[in-house]
Amino acid sequence: MSLRLLILGGTGFLGGELTKQALDRGWRVTLFNRGTTSPGSYPEARRLQGDRLAGEVSALEADTWDACIDTCGYVPRVVRQACELLAPRVGHYQFVSSISVYADPSMKGMDEGAPVAQIAVSTIETIDGETYGPLKALCEEECRAAFGDRASIVRPGLIVGPNDRTDRFTYWPLRISEGGDVLVPDELDQPVQVIDVRDLAAFMLDLTEQRHTGTLNATGPAQPLTFEAILMASYSPGARLLAVPPSFLEEQGVQPWSDLPLWLPPDGLGMSMIDVRRAVVAGLRFHDLSDTVAATLKWWRSLDPPREPRAGMTRERGQAVLGEAMRRGLVREITTTANRG
Repeated sequence: MSLRLLILGGTGFLGGELTKQALDRGWRVTLFNRGTTSPGSYPEARRLQGDRLAGEVSALEADTWDACIDTCGYVPRVVRQACELLAPRVGHYQFVSSISVYADPSMKGMDEGAPVAQIAVSTIETIDGETYGPLKALCEEECRAAFGDRASIVRPGLIVGPNDRTDRFTYWPLRISEGGDVLVPDELDQPVQVIDVRDLAAFMLDLTEQRHTGTLNATGPAQPLTFEAILMASYSPGARLLAVPPSFLEEQGVQPWSDLPLWLPPDGLGMSMIDVRRAVVAGLRFHDLSDTVAATLKWWRSLDPPREPRAGMTRERGQAVLGEAMRRGLVREITTTANRG
């Protein structure tokens, strides 16, 4: 089936993967965006230009489509405008939300019915750590109001893999591949959830083709994953993984998530224990973790020009923290297949 697909966005991380895979399926793809990100990419796709935040969406009045995927809706006003304009022009509307909509990040095993966060002032359009989730929840409401049973809401977790601009997952394969002593929080059994962008895009296109409706958590993998598994899948000869107690890291001012990505504080562990059974039943499948690591490193090494990672502490700071931990005798080496004697 060759669908006429409109993608709002379509040239960034997830949007670019959706565009690539939809074109590979033989779909007729139209991209609507500002034309500032990778303007020369995907020449096979039709281009419409506008700025949603500024209310410039008249280009969307030019046609009709079988389906639309909204990858870049962050504030209710913007999503409402697009939905109201597209409701008579689009058969199926899929909105990319986030597991950040959930109200209590410490709650374990949250499914799609868990309470979502609320915001006191619904018209606020400043997006930060406090407002991102509640605003996404309001955006979901706008989609449902306009499209009803033609709406599909996907709530991804941390999206990883080639072209990731956050580098949160990339930090670990990259840092470990560089070799030497690698600072690791000594919480190896902490749960971790990530979703390969290639898997998420394929799943979303399948949902579009099937006209699937409702809300789905989209992260993974299907079986529990630990921080240690991430490290082992990323392991490279020449690296020595050195675990340091969280209490010491806290004393040194090392921040979970930002300084050492994927490591979460106790009150945030629910965000790595999301219930994804509904999505798995609906067809979500997962690349092997080692494949995601390899694809991520291949992409990183192809960057021209190269750049510095956007997440994680610098190697110099990591070594300084490790040095102090060693001086106090607080370091233990993590056993890998390479040093298991």
